[in-house]
Amino acid sequence: MRLTFLGTGAGVPSKTRNVSSVALDLVTEVGSVWLFDTGEATQHQLMRAQISPRRISRIFITHLHGDHLFGLPGLLCSRSFQQDTPPLTIYGPPGLAEFVETTVRLSASHLTYDWSVHEIHDGEGLFHEDGFLVRTRLLDHVIPSFGFRVEEDPRPGELQVARLVEQGFGPGSLYGQLKAGLTVTLPGGRQVDGRDFLGPSRPGRVVAIMGDTRPSSGAVDLARDADVLVHEGTYAAEETERAIKHGHSTCVEAADVAVQAGARRLLVTHISQRYGPDDLDRLADQARRVMPASDVMRDLATVLVPARG
Repeated sequence: MRLTFLGTGAGVPSKTRNVSSVALDLVTEVGSVWLFDTGEATQHQLMRAQISPRRISRIFITHLHGDHLFGLPGLLCSRSFQQDTPPLTIYGPPGLAEFVETTVRLSASHLTYDWSVHEIHDGEGLFHEDGFLVRTRLLDHVIPSFGFRVEEDPRPGELQVARLVEQGFGPGSLYGQLKAGLTVTLPGGRQVDGRDFLGPSRPGRVVAIMGDTRPSSGAVDLARDADVLVHEGTYAAEETERAIKHGHSTCVEAADVAVQAGARRLLVTHISQRYGPDDLDRLADQARRVMPASDVMRDLATVLVPARG
């Protein structure tokens, strides 16, 4: 499980930052990639990150501002030019279905794969499939904006190989079945339950990804005990009034949300284009005074979400 930041800027693209998009790589876990927001030119960033659009099975749109959305129609159409493109589900606020359907219709586009739009509501559990639970909360922006919590199911404990060896089971193909918790039948008819040779289950990982928001109780809820919190920090600490006016957070406020939630790491994104590359260390230092495990993201940065336990 890893995060790739395809766009980390706010409002408009710049020479160093594209607008919002984050890819959650779950290829090892479920064979696909999930996108969170698709700002303008997300397709170009996918190519730079060497992520195939065919791998994308779910897209989550946090809100309907253009810097989070305007790359979606082009990405949908480009998937049609690839062979055997798998289905795609898109999640987002009310109005998203109308946007997608109108864009596809007026541009006379023909999508060659199955696709659907699921419009979301506050507190909704979106799905629990393939070992992952995803739910959403409404945040506090100038239009409806949502955050998402991706929670991995607990993982089986380690196979206790030493105990198996003690009982005469040497390494072999049965180990894989036993690790999966299956019951295997040995020559002679003896049955062995793999669950008897597994250590304690290990907690799954949690990633919380927020849309644009002022500091919000919804964000704290979604980020509770998260391994990684992705939160906007559009402005520096001294711009609190501007942040409130425009429905955003400062880097310090993002760090405070992380601390309240007990998150293990904070990744700050959606940086105003008023800040150049030379400002990023200052913004990161502001956040770290509150939440030491904080980083300000750059475009195409990749962060591994380590296994727990």
